Amino acid sequence: MTQPDNRPFAIRTYAPDQLREALKRMYLIRRFEEGAEDCYTRGLIHGTMHLSIGQEASAMATCLELTDDDKITSTHRGHGHCIAKGADVGRMFAEFFGKETGYCHGRGGSMHIADVKTGNLGANGIVGGGLPIAVGSALSAKRLCKSDVTVCFFGDGANNEGAFHEALNMAAVWKLPVVFVCENNGYGMSTSTARSTAVKHISERAASYSMPGVTVDGNDFSAVAEAVHIAVARARAGDGPSLVENLTYRWRGHSKSDRNRYRTKEEIEEWMTRDPIARFRAELIAHGLLDDAGANAIEAAAIADMEAGIEFAKVSPSPKLSEVTRYVYAEN
Repeated sequence: MTQPDNRPFAIRTYAPDQLREALKRMYLIRRFEEGAEDCYTRGLIHGTMHLSIGQEASAMATCLELTDDDKITSTHRGHGHCIAKGADVGRMFAEFFGKETGYCHGRGGSMHIADVKTGNLGANGIVGGGLPIAVGSALSAKRLCKSDVTVCFFGDGANNEGAFHEALNMAAVWKLPVVFVCENNGYGMSTSTARSTAVKHISERAASYSMPGVTVDGNDFSAVAEAVHIAVARARAGDGPSLVENLTYRWRGHSKSDRNRYRTKEEIEEWMTRDPIARFRAELIAHGLLDDAGANAIEAAAIADMEAGIEFAKVSPSPKLSEVTRYVYAEN
């Protein structure tokens, strides 16, 4: 009699090399953001940024299921989504530094990175701004008879925007191949979801639009991967959209200007014990896919990539003042 496989979903489903690469990209997301934060502190980067440190499993486990032909739309807290979808951190840093070699030639900065070649339709500074774009992308795939799926990342704050309800309704009516992924980190800027949202779980709102909705531990790589796997398969089969809610937490403030006065030190420290990278690393080691030395080497490689990315950005050319309006508007 065949014994049931009790290993976590991701380890049962994906090749060991895929999972080790996923761990590296999770480390790379964190080291990239820590590097960006350090550059900001030293005055090398201007403006602001929204860090997703502590949310790495949500981004990486979601994108693990996707191909370059599949699309994503992102948020103002989108660095992790970019890297998980295959972006080059050197070009990302160059964008932060305002350099010509950046993904948007230095014109977009932290909140507007796009990489169409890997299916990343772009981050968005407007709360909920990616929702209607994702529906448009999914509609395009359906009309062109493609098997592409669009994943729409959005935060808990966006679930009370009109665009959220309009997008889910339209996607359901037309049975579009889109997966709505809510990264619920507990706070829309400084307001908790408990104070701003009537339902206990945002996934409950899926029922209003006749689509499946599920809430999972967003810091559990396998839980996220399984939920998204089911939703993507449903979308590819022509059965329409789904809503996946990943419960997670950002360790830093909403943005660089956030002094974090609405959260207690104890709350932050408690969530830090649920570190998604440490959990996934331990899971891979426990199931024999990695050892401590191998995990340390993966982390070191991510750090080296981050440092090389910063050096690439530093030596990259700045845009010419005579071309300041180039790339800003579409050309005929």
